[in-house]
Amino acid sequence: MKKISCFTIIVILLLNAGITIALINHYDQSQTKVKDMFSSGKTQATKSVDTSRQNAITKAVLEVEPAVVSVNVIKTELVRARRSLGFGFFDFFDFAPMQRQVQSIGSGVIYDPDGYLITNAHVVSGATQIKVVLPDKREFDAGIIGIDQIHDIAKLKITGNKLPYAKLGNSSDLIIGEWSIALGNPYGFLMNDSKPSVSVGVISAINRSFAPRADKQEYKRMIQTDAAINPGNSGGPLANINGEVIGINTFIFSENGGNIGIGFAIPINTVKAILAKM
Repeated sequence: MKKISCFTIIVILLLNAGITIALINHYDQSQTKVKDMFSSGKTQATKSVDTSRQNAITKAVLEVEPAVVSVNVIKTELVRARRSLGFGFFDFFDFAPMQRQVQSIGSGVIYDPDGYLITNAHVVSGATQIKVVLPDKREFDAGIIGIDQIHDIAKLKITGNKLPYAKLGNSSDLIIGEWSIALGNPYGFLMNDSKPSVSVGVISAINRSFAPRADKQEYKRMIQTDAAINPGNSGGPLANINGEVIGINTFIFSENGGNIGIGFAIPINTVKAILAKM
């Protein structure tokens, strides 16, 4: 048997070491690629979910929401007091009327950077004080520029800097079945923040007209929607998928006062014509 020289043994050991190091490096690189692949896949999946949450409705809300305001109103009412004198059948006598302060709330939408906003006339009619609260929590005293009791539209004015405003759209080309977005402050007294609520539905019908009421108010060519409208929504905007105001939410049909999916808005083209005269 031939003897193996020390040099040969050293060469063999070096070759084995080199092969071992190469295998280890290859394994590490493979593991890194696998980790990168899973990490990349997770990132792509997360981005996909985030993207799917953003849609035309969320974009439309972002356009209109900053201009939707809470209209807080104080009205003075006269009430006739009756006082018990403790004499049985002739127990109550009428006294002079007394004044009391009544607080109510509605919604509105700023449509002009100079601070002009729209709401319903019935929201501010008889008001002794009107305070407008923006979604960013800024508060302003508002004055009535004009009021149309018959068509239930009021134009208010606030004074401030960098006021948000919504774009008024066109209500003459509405499509039955297209998306409608109602924004406002239903039951605003129960909330601790000034952010408006959002409800979504479709345009259920157009050109709905009603007989004149006892108070002589006229509602003609109204937009019907099944987007949820509740007390406090009055005066808020009804928007389309493009983030344009197409109507002013005004009233609902309901047997118990709550929303049953039959709400009505004054078309924005009608509102524009009224505002132009104020």
